[in-house]
Amino acid sequence: MAAVHPSRTHDWWRDAVIYQVYPRSFADGDGDGTGDLAGVRANLPYLSRLGVDAVWFTPWYLSPLVDGGYDVADYRAIDPAFGTLDDAEKLIAEAAEHGIKVIVDIVPNHVSDQHVWFREALAAGPGSPERERFHFRPGRGENGELPPNNWPSQFSGNTWTRVPDGEWYLHLFTPEQPDLNWNHPDVRREHEDVLRFWFERGVAGVRIDSAALLTKDPDLRDFTEGVDPHPYLDQDEIHDIYRSWRAVADEYGGVFVGEVWLPDAERFARYLRPDELHTAFNFNFLSCPWDPDCLRRAIDDTLAEHAPVHAPATWVLCNHDITRTATRYGREDTGFDFAEKRFGTPTDLELGTRRARAAALLTLALPGSVYLYQGEELGLPEADIPLDRIQDPMHFRSGGTDPGRDGCRVPLPWKAEVPSFGFGTLPGKEPWLPQPADWARYAVDRQAADPGSMLTLYRTALELRRTLPGCGDGPMRWLPTGDGVLAFARDHGLICVVNLSPAPVELPDHSALLLTSGPLDPAGTLPSDTAVWLQA
Repeated sequence: MAAVHPSRTHDWWRDAVIYQVYPRSFADGDGDGTGDLAGVRANLPYLSRLGVDAVWFTPWYLSPLVDGGYDVADYRAIDPAFGTLDDAEKLIAEAAEHGIKVIVDIVPNHVSDQHVWFREALAAGPGSPERERFHFRPGRGENGELPPNNWPSQFSGNTWTRVPDGEWYLHLFTPEQPDLNWNHPDVRREHEDVLRFWFERGVAGVRIDSAALLTKDPDLRDFTEGVDPHPYLDQDEIHDIYRSWRAVADEYGGVFVGEVWLPDAERFARYLRPDELHTAFNFNFLSCPWDPDCLRRAIDDTLAEHAPVHAPATWVLCNHDITRTATRYGREDTGFDFAEKRFGTPTDLELGTRRARAAALLTLALPGSVYLYQGEELGLPEADIPLDRIQDPMHFRSGGTDPGRDGCRVPLPWKAEVPSFGFGTLPGKEPWLPQPADWARYAVDRQAADPGSMLTLYRTALELRRTLPGCGDGPMRWLPTGDGVLAFARDHGLICVVNLSPAPVELPDHSALLLTSGPLDPAGTLPSDTAVWLQA
């Protein structure tokens, strides 16, 4: 049995590798075209062999699936497309047998318009207690025909919808996702009960969607660009909610990771104070272009943000909302911005894949924890979805200019030579999103047998990260390099070097070559867009 390296003696979440499962697209256990919990359970040995510490599931709750499950109708029920509550409990228990913890997703900003509370609010009418759980308001204008304010949407389109009795309700996302009123005691009490419900079923943690959006300006002031405080983003009162939640988590030894998109480092760090969230996603690094100066600045800024509150950094290259790494890194603009997504953006997939391999070693060598989105370990590219198969509301609310996020949500290829590439769909059924015809080359069974595959690279890197002293949480220091090269050292002699320059570079002095993202040059130099782990 491999030795456990010293960083594992403290809280597991400080240096864990956490695998993100998008249940609809992981594996189909019943053959209906939609991934489900049975499919995940059947592939727990794959996740164990990969070497991850935990799995984060995007929402598996009862939902109309207007926004991929982020429109929750009932937090205590599993959507029939994915299975049952009994399936979820079995999955949590069986994952634990494989040494894998489970993290569930909570969406506190809004619910589905099919949630019992919202149906009651619509039926009860203006001025009712049921409507106080949401943000119902009369409109502006002579006859209330104008929305109550000018708040911009998190998607394209309007943020207010008028109901037949004349009132309007707020939805920062789609009309099917009405925002909750977090000043209402029912809302706070319900979410704390939901947290307990899942902690009591054995989950290790909770990922918090849109974590900085919950509390709103009570007067619903208009939004003015550059004027603080923002009327619905990062309101000071939100921290009282997370202090209350932390008390619940501490009862069970549970952890939180927040989806916190904030440009202000000091305000970002407030969410990570010792009595609030344990960790938060690092979107600065995720959206950073493949550029040595930008990457170094993002790493330095991330570590500096986290240091005052003694929280571990998180590192992630992609998720269910972001263009696949291999595609993005092959483009002229290698950064990520939702506003810039367009159809037909050219990419050099060979270049992007080489960079994605190097980025994997860079990310896994940094201090803190790592989130790995399903399919990244296979090097999957962004898929082009036919227009008549697109389901993401971001596409439709943009008037068709934004291709949406479906391209990174395509069902995984497991076996090269069988229908649906082994995703599990029965004859006569199609996967809920179409798989590209050439994805046999990315299938798990082919990559598992290939020592040069992306899957083999990730498996090897994760095994080294688990067993080598100096990986995971802890200090790092930059090493002197030439232009275009990132090099840093961890404790116990681990060195990571990434060459982003156009020419090969010499390796620093070392006693052992541990792992490379691609072959070295015949002269032993490190090629462009390649990374290496060394032992000093």
